Amino acid sequence: MKRTLRTWALIASVAALLFGLGSPASAYSQAFFPTTSSGNRGTDVVALQHLLNQAGQSVATDGVFGSGTTTAVRNVQTAKGLTVDGIVGPATWGALAVTVQSGSNGSAVKALQYQLNAKRGAGLVVDGAFGPATDSAVRSFQSHAGIGVDGVVGPTTWKNLLWHYENVNFGTGTMCAQSPDGNANAHWGTASGVGQLEAGAASFAGTGNGKLPVGDSGFEHGGAIPGHASHQDGLDFDVWPIRTDSAQCTAGRITWQSSTYDRAATRQLVQAIRAAAPGHVKLIFFNDPQLIAEGLTTQYANHDNHLHIRYCEKVHPDSLYDC
Repeated sequence: MKRTLRTWALIASVAALLFGLGSPASAYSQAFFPTTSSGNRGTDVVALQHLLNQAGQSVATDGVFGSGTTTAVRNVQTAKGLTVDGIVGPATWGALAVTVQSGSNGSAVKALQYQLNAKRGAGLVVDGAFGPATDSAVRSFQSHAGIGVDGVVGPTTWKNLLWHYENVNFGTGTMCAQSPDGNANAHWGTASGVGQLEAGAASFAGTGNGKLPVGDSGFEHGGAIPGHASHQDGLDFDVWPIRTDSAQCTAGRITWQSSTYDRAATRQLVQAIRAAAPGHVKLIFFNDPQLIAEGLTTQYANHDNHLHIRYCEKVHPDSLYDC
């Protein structure tokens, strides 16, 4: 299957191998304003909500793109003369992401601080005041991204920051990290993908069936990943099926055919994943014939021992990830 972003993915892979995890994002020219819409979750949604408040709307900054956020987006689109569809693409981001710099105050600065904390571990107080610590964190990110280091957060810095991937948070006690293919630092994904996975894992934790083992997702700036034909766009996540002893994080890896495979619990996992990202789960590859018959998963070769979650967006540069 031809991929529309194959060229930049190969460039990203080579750059990652040459320069390592902290390499500048300037090597990754695929950076774009990510499409965000109803059903999305995560850091980018929090930033969006702060920016909507900056624009005069009143939205809870809960990281869930629900009806209130949709209404606020439509209000801004109407006021700015944009297409009124409730979908936040480049034009709407451009209208919302106002330029901020040292001395700025307000909700737009909160959006910036929240992004820097989640994607670069800046450790900032999200207080809406652009002081010395925020200035330093911005300059550090600009250097990391290979863009002009001036401390001013304009369209280029916003685009690179919103696009930048986020590391899965394993400190919540609901997931465990696995690296079956030996890919170090391969638990990055888009902010929406990570937020949706974390929400699904949190929901599944409530069933009492143990933690969710998470395998490879992607590298910090995307690109080809050894052992995988996809996982280049930050929207693919591998997780493992659930065992009858709930020891999937510590005991041996299983397939759907294993005697210790818990179909009922794995079904609950799939349902939790789908419910956490309504309208944004493209498919889940996993070869359990019963779950396939129920319309919960899709058959694909070599997916007996893991579930491959593919999230999607309303508009994406690679059509494989269009909802």
